[in-house]
Amino acid sequence: MKKNWKIITLVMLTVLALAACGNKDNAPANGGENNAAASQTEEKGDVKKLRLTTTTSVNDSGLMDYLRQPLLDDINIEMEIVSKGSGAAIEDGRQGNADVILVHSPKAEKEFVDEGFGMDRISFMHNYFVIVGPKDDPAKIAGKQAEEAFKLINDAKAPFVSRGDESGTHKKELTIWEKAGLNPEDLKANENYNSLGDGMGATLKFANEKQGYALTDLATFLSMEKDLNLKVLVDQSEALKNVYSIILINPDKVEGVNTELAKEFQDWMTSEKAAQLIDKYGVEEYGQQLFISGE
Repeated sequence: MKKNWKIITLVMLTVLALAACGNKDNAPANGGENNAAASQTEEKGDVKKLRLTTTTSVNDSGLMDYLRQPLLDDINIEMEIVSKGSGAAIEDGRQGNADVILVHSPKAEKEFVDEGFGMDRISFMHNYFVIVGPKDDPAKIAGKQAEEAFKLINDAKAPFVSRGDESGTHKKELTIWEKAGLNPEDLKANENYNSLGDGMGATLKFANEKQGYALTDLATFLSMEKDLNLKVLVDQSEALKNVYSIILINPDKVEGVNTELAKEFQDWMTSEKAAQLIDKYGVEEYGQQLFISGE
């Protein structure tokens, strides 16, 4: 009996010794991994926070979320995004609420730069506005030029939904009405003209409820199409081209902006890598590009 206890005790001691050796052998490896991770974090440094105000059409389409991780991986910048119409985004720049703005309202952008609030404006991508409407198209605008389509909508007294928010999309809409020979101010008195003062998503939802027509960027429409009973009716018109620009905020005019960080962001967004990513966006999910790099 005593001999059996001696054997059991010997076996237990052997097991404990082997376990201790195993832990000892593993310790340097785990420690090495932890040290490497710490070294990598130290080398990369703290994440840099960029205040970006961008137009709703860019953000609602999902483009900025798509670019978020590559931007962080490449230059360690994390975007703090505020999404507004271009007019409100430009005003954010004036008020010092953004380090950089990404907008699509060329006339307003030029005024912003001329006033000294913006600098280093770079147009870096584009897409196209489209006119969407009910699938039965009561105003018969399918395949027309944008100006003719707007006139037909007005003549038919069909519901039209405007963002009415001084955004780039709204500014484009007003230009098309003017080219169609119609005064946008006069349209506001018409029962069929609905001016929301809201973003693109809300405008499309309202157009869907009213079974009316609307001007929209293609990216936002495609991202919402499955929930809408609307279709693209006009997309082949030179008047519908939609150019996006990045503008740095001038630190000599506006206090508290991080111009150096904004420049890093602008350089990355206008790089070849970003261009390739932009050109790929939407192809897999929607079967077509939502944005096209270059002006």
